[in-house]
Amino acid sequence: MRPLIELIRREIVGSGVLSFARFMELALYCPVYGYYEANKDNPGRRGDFFTSVSVGELFGQLLAFQFAEWLESEVESRASEVRIIEAGAHDGTLARDILNWLQLARPKLFERIEYGIIEPSVRRQAWQKENLEKYVPHVRWFDSLDSLKFKIQNSKLTGVIFSNELLDAMLVHRLGWDAAAKKWFEWGVALEGEKFVWAKKQKSELNLPSVLRHLPSSLLDVLPDGYTLEMSPAAENWWREAAGSLERGRLMTIDYGLDADELFSPSRLRGTLRAYFRQHVADDLLANAGEQDLTAHVNFPAVQAAGESAGLAPESFSTQAQFLTRILEKVVKDKSFGGWNTSRTRQYQTLTHPEHLGRAFRVLIQFKKPPATRS
Repeated sequence: MRPLIELIRREIVGSGVLSFARFMELALYCPVYGYYEANKDNPGRRGDFFTSVSVGELFGQLLAFQFAEWLESEVESRASEVRIIEAGAHDGTLARDILNWLQLARPKLFERIEYGIIEPSVRRQAWQKENLEKYVPHVRWFDSLDSLKFKIQNSKLTGVIFSNELLDAMLVHRLGWDAAAKKWFEWGVALEGEKFVWAKKQKSELNLPSVLRHLPSSLLDVLPDGYTLEMSPAAENWWREAAGSLERGRLMTIDYGLDADELFSPSRLRGTLRAYFRQHVADDLLANAGEQDLTAHVNFPAVQAAGESAGLAPESFSTQAQFLTRILEKVVKDKSFGGWNTSRTRQYQTLTHPEHLGRAFRVLIQFKKPPATRS
């Protein structure tokens, strides 16, 4: 029996029914055996999922162009350092693409900014440093948002904090609807012989979000028994904490996710949680712990509300196709971006086509400005 399986089994024996969030934490983030710790090269065509970064360097170049537009005026007007902070940088490929474009196309800005990476895993930091060796003097690592706030001089930063496919990998709890009792319950993980199986938790410590506590009776009356959805206090808390780290600038995420009108749909009776193994959706979400990816769609209304509660204002919420198209409209007028060749065209089509990555990914941007001082 693999060590990770035995570790999960012991926790279930001790607790009876393990919350899925804890199962997910062990399966993905166990420091020794977790999927994200043990697999350096899982993204891409040969890995378990295909990402915007896997398409090629254009994605990072377009982000770099947008970051430069946001930050150039800040650099000119401030004596303190302006930062780009990436959370969850995987192996550093996206950071490399961004930094390479800034160095070539915006050298003055490149020299004035610091690129920070929030990465709690020592192993992943090593992968990133190997990939970013050329840029290490301009890159700084932090193991958490708390570490970021502690290490920067004024404890709050000016610039951009962003993530790409981070929130959809954060821990989720699974909730089910009991139509007879007219109430929500939490799905957990139990043992049945040698297998992990779904089981109802008799007691749940979760606080139901407002959107579930105030659903109209007309919806609850027709909601199918066992209707399942996910909630991620971890994602909401992280976003709220990131917002609190920002003195001036933008907080941005690019993730799979749902807007308010999509939270309840007949097509998702069993929720959005998916397992991926070698680019294919796996049937059993609880099988192969540590060997397959687990991800759930982000509840964007909840994340937006978390940001607003921390003082952020809305800037935009769009599909990846809409976001990148707006950037491209500015790129075509800017000669510094370089020529538009066949490779860039193919990459752009994959990034924006609704049947590829353009519609599935959403881009949320919120911003913060410091309060005006009285004269």
